[in-house]
Amino acid sequence: MTDQLPAAGRRTGPFDTRALYVISVAAELAGVHPQTLRIYERKGLLEPTRTPGGSRRFSDLDLARLRRIQELTNAGLNLEGVRRVLELETEILRLENQIDQVRRESREALELAHRHYRRELVPLDQSPMPYRAPRRGR
Repeated sequence: MTDQLPAAGRRTGPFDTRALYVISVAAELAGVHPQTLRIYERKGLLEPTRTPGGSRRFSDLDLARLRRIQELTNAGLNLEGVRRVLELETEILRLENQIDQVRRESREALELAHRHYRRELVPLDQSPMPYRAPRRGR
């Protein structure tokens, strides 16, 4: 299964959403301390999957989101600012998908209307007609 993560409001490509990495591996891959991941989770920035035993498992999508969080914090945003930016990027992606859907539906409606018009067109009789000069008043 794959999903897409918005980065600055844009689709970046497919990511594996299977929760594969334990917290220590995810932290190492991201270059942060495991406690940082716990803080991000507590602040609502990350939502790792939990095993039946309660252990956290992180996916490639989680790691991509973590990289985005790091970009934003390195740019000077605090965690609340990061949360808001991520929320807005998700909303932008949702709206872009909605716009794409409306465009598809309007294109289909236009094609249907064109097909309907073509059915109602009546062919013009192209047979030659004799020319008659207009009569001049006497």
